[in-house]
Amino acid sequence: MNGEFEISEDYIELCRLLKAANLVMSGGEAKEVIAEGMVTVDGETELRKRCKIRPGQMVGFEGNSIRVTNA
Repeated sequence: MNGEFEISEDYIELCRLLKAANLVMSGGEAKEVIAEGMVTVDGETELRKRCKIRPGQMVGFEGNSIRVTNA
């Protein structure tokens, strides 16, 4: 899946984004894949589960890319 994810706040935490975008089944799974280094933010591996993802940033996981945008 390549697409956009709209947020109405200033940011969304990385673990919440993965779950909300249906890339993982649960928050626990999101935290696990982040801790294992399987998620990138703007092309760099991100290990912080609560990393603040802001509009304009790109998140990658298992071949999926999501650009976060303003709602």
